[in-house]
Amino acid sequence: MTSPNAIPVVFVHGLWLHASSWDPWVTFFADAGFAPVAPGWPGEAATPADTRADASTQDDVGIEAITKHYEEIITGLPASPVVIGHSFGGLIAQKLHASGFARACVAIAPAAFRGVKKPPPLVQVKTASPVLAHPGLRHKTWAHTADTFHAGFTSAVDRAESDALFAEFAIPSPCRPLFEAAFANFQRHSPAAIDLKGREGPLLMMAGGKDRTVPASTVEAGYKVQKRSASPTEFKLYPDRGHSLSADHGWQELATDALGFLTAHSIDPKA
Repeated sequence: MTSPNAIPVVFVHGLWLHASSWDPWVTFFADAGFAPVAPGWPGEAATPADTRADASTQDDVGIEAITKHYEEIITGLPASPVVIGHSFGGLIAQKLHASGFARACVAIAPAAFRGVKKPPPLVQVKTASPVLAHPGLRHKTWAHTADTFHAGFTSAVDRAESDALFAEFAIPSPCRPLFEAAFANFQRHSPAAIDLKGREGPLLMMAGGKDRTVPASTVEAGYKVQKRSASPTEFKLYPDRGHSLSADHGWQELATDALGFLTAHSIDPKA
């Protein structure tokens, strides 16, 4: 049973996956003595099926609205949490951490923030093009097909596992965050900016070597910016993993490494 004084952990998912994709992590961290929660984004329904049934509730939801949503959740917690985010959730997690809403952060294949100057690799541009090539989608939602999901999101697992993940967790998501991140370096007050000077507490950035949605080179470019901080900053590469690395069959390797990182930095509920 989780102690009432346990350290909270807030999981933040990214585009195209429902919050329930964190369920194995929630169990894992609860068993380790933490108090984990995995809230959905604004407008997201309680289940993937309900979210698919009416995607319009997420229309025009952007980075700022998502961040404020999690700030409000964290404000209601009994203690400062650890935040763990995947993809755009990794960007949101870093924003929360830098703004003082978290004691530590693990960012898994995080979307690039303002100030990351490295141009995106061609494979990343290709993966994002179904949305970014259609400006009319900016204020709407968009959903993968099973084919596009496997091509860009779950490209490092076999098609059977990809289809199973698609059926269980895939949802339509708002397109606005993609547009905001894509043009972040051209906007002085971009919602994809992070207060790098305000960060306190350790940060771990994880990347998949076969990721086509947020390639390892993009994550590493963000790490090189983040490591200018006086707070501990680490980078870990999983050479054979794709963008679904937080949800596919290999999720526990990352969860174990995240737990080890927290313990190494004295964030241990058993201490």
